[in-house]
Amino acid sequence: MHGALVRRVSARPDGPLDVTWLATGTPRLSLGRIRLHWEPASLTGWDVTAHLGLATTEVHLASWPAAPDDWPRLVRPTLHEVTGLCAALTFATNALDLSNRLAGV
Repeated sequence: MHGALVRRVSARPDGPLDVTWLATGTPRLSLGRIRLHWEPASLTGWDVTAHLGLATTEVHLASWPAAPDDWPRLVRPTLHEVTGLCAALTFATNALDLSNRLAGV
């Protein structure tokens, strides 16, 4: 497995992360999508990383080295904020595109 694609992030502080497993060789993330990868840390806990899909590339979003076993609770606030920001940017871009089309630009 290559990681997990975040499908939904609950707004509740103790809410779930809904994910889908990604096989190795999965195409690049699309705009606003987040991939999580985790593996056992060298001493204790989990090394967790998140990548974010942008328009033309993927970027490293965050790392949580040696996160405790309940790491989804730790990463959830960051993922929730980023998914909200991406949704707002997509909405604003679509509104601007529509406005430009209506104005004949």
